[in-house]
Amino acid sequence: MNYFIWDASPEIFRIGWFALRYYSLLFAGAILLHYFLTATIVRRERYRVDLDQLLMYGFWGVVIGARLGHVIFYSPDYYFSDPIRILKVWEGGLASHGAFFGFTLAVYIYCQRNILPFRLLFDICLGLQGVVFLVRLGNFFNSEIIGKPTDVPWAVVFANVDQIPRHPAQLYEAAGYLIVLLLVLALYFLGGIKFGNLKLLGVTLLGNSIVRFSAEFFKESQVAFEDGMALNMGQILSLPFFFFAIGLFFYKAKPLPRESFIIESSSSSQSTKGKEENSSRQSKKKGKKK
Repeated sequence: MNYFIWDASPEIFRIGWFALRYYSLLFAGAILLHYFLTATIVRRERYRVDLDQLLMYGFWGVVIGARLGHVIFYSPDYYFSDPIRILKVWEGGLASHGAFFGFTLAVYIYCQRNILPFRLLFDICLGLQGVVFLVRLGNFFNSEIIGKPTDVPWAVVFANVDQIPRHPAQLYEAAGYLIVLLLVLALYFLGGIKFGNLKLLGVTLLGNSIVRFSAEFFKESQVAFEDGMALNMGQILSLPFFFFAIGLFFYKAKPLPRESFIIESSSSSQSTKGKEENSSRQSKKKGKKK
């Protein structure tokens, strides 16, 4: 059977020491897509959010969290034996579960410093994490996180790794995350479900944890200690997110004080001012009649 041969270089171009890689481009694309979607929602709802500042907090939270997640969950002995390796991000090694915790902490710090309700931005920022489908496409371009050998018609031979037909596990996972992201956007734009009550975050976490847990069955082990395990590290780390998501559907969120994070429009401001003036006039008239 003729299988699809993937032998593309992970580099788009190289000039001296600098090389632009597909993974880097798609990783940046995920951040920009998340920024665009967040900006669209924030402006649509007139939330009082400094998007550029939030972007910087989020970027560093994701990068630092993803790096430390890989270090702690997958290769602690390797990195702690020579801690300087932790800083060598260009050598690879990022974990999506660590990115979640790093991003959450970054959003929390941003909300604390800007006096905004954490629950609102937690729901929006983490509820849109389906943008990581672009990162999984980057893994495909890098011929990494490869699947197990198979003879299915759509198998891919990652020629830069070996000549064995394998499951394109990165594409399975990317497709799953994209579907979850589109579902969340449909529920918001078409279904009228608002961010802030954590229900859309629940949909994202439930969907993504199922996608990740399922996709791991088609992947090769990422580290040696996973060999022989009934569930690998990716699946073990996905379970808490699954149960947390279930809990969110039963969580009854109290209404947020909208005046603390909504930008009042000029028309509503003038309307409010007019009502106050009318009320003042009426009270004066009553006073004169007395």
